[in-house]
Amino acid sequence: MSLLRITSSAHSSASSQLWRLGIFLLLSLPDSKGKAIWTAHLNITFQVGNRLISELGESGVFGNHSPLERVSGVVVLPEGWNQNACNPMTNFSRPGQADSWLALIERGGCTFTRKINVAAEKGANGVIIYNYPGTGNKIFPMSHQGTENIVAVMIGNLKGMELLHLIQKGVYVKIIIEVGRMHMPWVSHYVLSLFTFLTATMAYLFLYCAWRPQGPSSSTRRRRQLKADVRKAIGKLQLRVLQEGDKELEPDEDNCVVCFDIYKPQDVVRILTCKHVFHKACIDPWLLAHRTCPMCKCDILQT
Repeated sequence: MSLLRITSSAHSSASSQLWRLGIFLLLSLPDSKGKAIWTAHLNITFQVGNRLISELGESGVFGNHSPLERVSGVVVLPEGWNQNACNPMTNFSRPGQADSWLALIERGGCTFTRKINVAAEKGANGVIIYNYPGTGNKIFPMSHQGTENIVAVMIGNLKGMELLHLIQKGVYVKIIIEVGRMHMPWVSHYVLSLFTFLTATMAYLFLYCAWRPQGPSSSTRRRRQLKADVRKAIGKLQLRVLQEGDKELEPDEDNCVVCFDIYKPQDVVRILTCKHVFHKACIDPWLLAHRTCPMCKCDILQT
């Protein structure tokens, strides 16, 4: 076989691989449903003895349906042992001198919309919802349609419990909520995909200029085998079509962390071996590129 025919075959193989890579990247790029996430700066002020303590941190995120506005006030708890404010009759123990106040409410028990509306009807200027016990500083943009124009942010459980204990001890806590920064969750994925595509293009150009036959190396064969193993593992993962009444459709359940969109009836979801659930169209390209669960980093080839 002549050198020209060998080189032409190598060019054809590289071109085919580059074409498949381009199609994969186009399929894996974010669609128009990608949503921006706005962080919230919480300027917290309280007095301990004769000391006035103030701290500022980017410790929250605005809800999906919250206005992006500055709001401030003394922090107030729901009355009674239950801190979730799901009961429409819930009252809030605000100090008499407080003209502007923010409700501090625990997540759970009912929808975000109900909690926020209960606080708004009682006169709250804003709502701070802290996550379940045991979730640490985990936060996400809440979905709370129908809450009109009241500012709503979520903070982690650790910060929420810290504020709760201060107020229960009689400490007067005031918070100013400032609009933080916008984050696009798909940007890093886009940059990585673009870098991968450019790297593959440079490799192809180098092969084109080299004009020499080159069979697949052992590392190339290993990568191909690994990719085949990943595809096979993905095919064994459980698929479900969501129906009305499924747990994933409840308002307080987590969104798909790849696209940050809520689950809807008839959505096709894939369940990983670690029991985390994602949209099939979101998680399959992710697993092909990363092989691990985006939440707990569980490797699908090691289960």
